[in-house]
Amino acid sequence: MSTPTVSRAQRLVLFIAILASFVSFLDSSVINVALPAIARELGGGLTTQQWAVDAYLITLGSLILLAGSLSDVLGRIVILRIGLVGFGVTSLLCAFAPTPEVLIVGRALQGVAGALLVPSSLALITSSYSGVARAKAIGQWTAGTTVSFLAGPLLGGVLVDTVGWRWVFGVNVLPIAVTLVLLFVLKQKDVRKAGVRIDFIGAALCVLGLGGPVYALIERSNYGWGSPVIFVPLGVGILCFAGFIWRQKTAKQPLMPLGLFAVRNFAVGNIATAFIYAALSIGGFIIVLFLQQVAGLPATLAALALLPVSVLSIALSSLFGSLAGRFGPRLFMGLGPIVAGVGYLLMLSSQANVDYWSQLLPGVILFGIGMTATVAPLTATILGSISEQQSGIGSAINNAVSRVAGLVAIALIGVIVGDVLDVNGFHRALAVTAGLLIVGGIVSAIGIQNARKPAVSASASERGAEV
Repeated sequence: MSTPTVSRAQRLVLFIAILASFVSFLDSSVINVALPAIARELGGGLTTQQWAVDAYLITLGSLILLAGSLSDVLGRIVILRIGLVGFGVTSLLCAFAPTPEVLIVGRALQGVAGALLVPSSLALITSSYSGVARAKAIGQWTAGTTVSFLAGPLLGGVLVDTVGWRWVFGVNVLPIAVTLVLLFVLKQKDVRKAGVRIDFIGAALCVLGLGGPVYALIERSNYGWGSPVIFVPLGVGILCFAGFIWRQKTAKQPLMPLGLFAVRNFAVGNIATAFIYAALSIGGFIIVLFLQQVAGLPATLAALALLPVSVLSIALSSLFGSLAGRFGPRLFMGLGPIVAGVGYLLMLSSQANVDYWSQLLPGVILFGIGMTATVAPLTATILGSISEQQSGIGSAINNAVSRVAGLVAIALIGVIVGDVLDVNGFHRALAVTAGLLIVGGIVSAIGIQNARKPAVSASASERGAEV
């Protein structure tokens, strides 16, 4: 198959889309390594640490689908500009936060701005590319966002140990400024869709449906499950989320078309995504926290603990994508998470005076191999199971699923490890992480179907190889 010709404007669009999404995904992982320093300076313990992560994920995960509708109505570039400026301003608010409360509010507002970036950047790609070139561009965008997620802890560790945790947020200003300049250079005419209605009711139900249970899970240690401060938000949240699902079934223009879930690989792929990304959130959160707060390592060394995962992802993702295209994704989506889960089980030998080389590194390497074998086929299978016209909303749904899974997982940290992180709590978190990964692999092994037509399999290979 010949390589499609890509114009300078298309390359600029792709770079803008990757750079705009980069900061959004970076901030969902870069903060983990800064949490101990934040808690030391601002106070609040584990609760503050959980809220610093989840305040961002609540608004990001619940509004990402609404943002897609806004970009259709107001224009992709307009929404992208608003999101970039908003993300820069809220990043500075977080950087200068004098109290935990201001930081948490800033993180929630930062998530609102971040939600505007992801669907707008994807829509910019889908409107600028077509056919094979579009599939390749989406693959490159996915690769860029994956690198940002993996590189976040290392960047955060270096910043915390050198210039302080506040620069974890302040550093966002530079890529945002560059992206805004590139948008000006692009001078592309904006695209708006006629007749699109924005489901604000669905969006409100989604925010409340996620926010209520997450609030209850994080604050239950302060008030107890029997307090109305806990069970009322929990009950209202569950009812609102049920209302959101009902709204998506009945609305003329839903935020999340439930008909997509009638496609088997799309549905199974997103269920697997929920388990796998919940595990990634718990694992990434708990390892850097344990290495700093219990083992006493500086932030940079704690972040370096997971560096082998990034190296393996860069080195092997194209290989696994190609193999999945040749032999089908089912084997890799089934076996990969199970191998990754076994990697976490190997880490159960770790103690407070941890020996990284013998107690953590073997498990980290096994986890990295398993996740690298999983990510490319997972992305390719989900996007390849639906039409190109649906790729934008399909990717937005998958991104929302992964963020919401991480949101709920972080909210459960206190239930899993207890009020204070120790070795036993760390081991419980490792076991839960391993269990979620293994379940994600079993779901894929049972539910994913390999494409019957060679042409479809080849397409998946091309798309997966770019992740």
